Amino acid sequence: MLEVRPGDSVQKRLYVYNRSVLTPERYAELCEIERDWVVPLAAEHEERAPRFGFRIELIDALHDLLGKEQANPSGDERFLAEEATLDQFKTVVAEFAVDGLVESQSHIGILRRLPSKARMAVLRVLIDEFGCGNDDMEHSRLYRDLVTELGMPADLQHYVDRAGEASFAYVNLFHWLADRAPEPEYFLGAYAYFEASVLYAFKPFAAAAKRLGISNDRYYTEHLYIDSFHSKQMQTAIRALGEHREVDLAKVWTGVTLTSAVIAEATEAAVGRARKVPA
Repeated sequence: MLEVRPGDSVQKRLYVYNRSVLTPERYAELCEIERDWVVPLAAEHEERAPRFGFRIELIDALHDLLGKEQANPSGDERFLAEEATLDQFKTVVAEFAVDGLVESQSHIGILRRLPSKARMAVLRVLIDEFGCGNDDMEHSRLYRDLVTELGMPADLQHYVDRAGEASFAYVNLFHWLADRAPEPEYFLGAYAYFEASVLYAFKPFAAAAKRLGISNDRYYTEHLYIDSFHSKQMQTAIRALGEHREVDLAKVWTGVTLTSAVIAEATEAAVGRARKVPA
């Protein structure tokens, strides 16, 4: 059982609270942390969001953003794919274990907030994330297989004790999007971006695993084909919500850009840690 300890950072406390049954006092602290962090951050992104007139305009803008990101990989991505040593790669794997070992558990709360057709589209994605009921194919199991091959612990607490703020923030963001963001549009935009971006964002990880001779690389390679289906399902979810009521497209776009920024910060921080490991 995860516990908050004296001296824990803000994002670490929030991560533990998001995975705990809370007292009223702890829940109030969780909400206070989010009010000081993600609520104003989302407001900044929403203020900058274009005022789309039609859903297709947003989808076109999303495709443009994804195309630009894919065409301009960062130096960190190139380092990971082409240069990182095994110990450096293990550092990145360890940093993202606070997500990988509990993958998609932060998303479940969105289901009760969506009308039927939108909920079913999201559920089709989550069913895959949880291995379609197959223990061996659940994505968190694939991550456990990866860390086990690398000679690393499979215990979540080990990584919670060591992860950086940006890695916790990445997971905490999705808890807020799914459970406490004012409207579900934020989550749908975030997940539409995430599922599409993984198609290129995970390529450096898969390339590193192959280059380093890691056999349990399916956590990465699985995402490189199945998330094409997932990204289409998320666009279906946005359209289905629009059949139920008017969709606030600025909030959808806020989810897109907010998630892009938080993931970029987490990746930069993780690879930054890895670069400090002697080659």
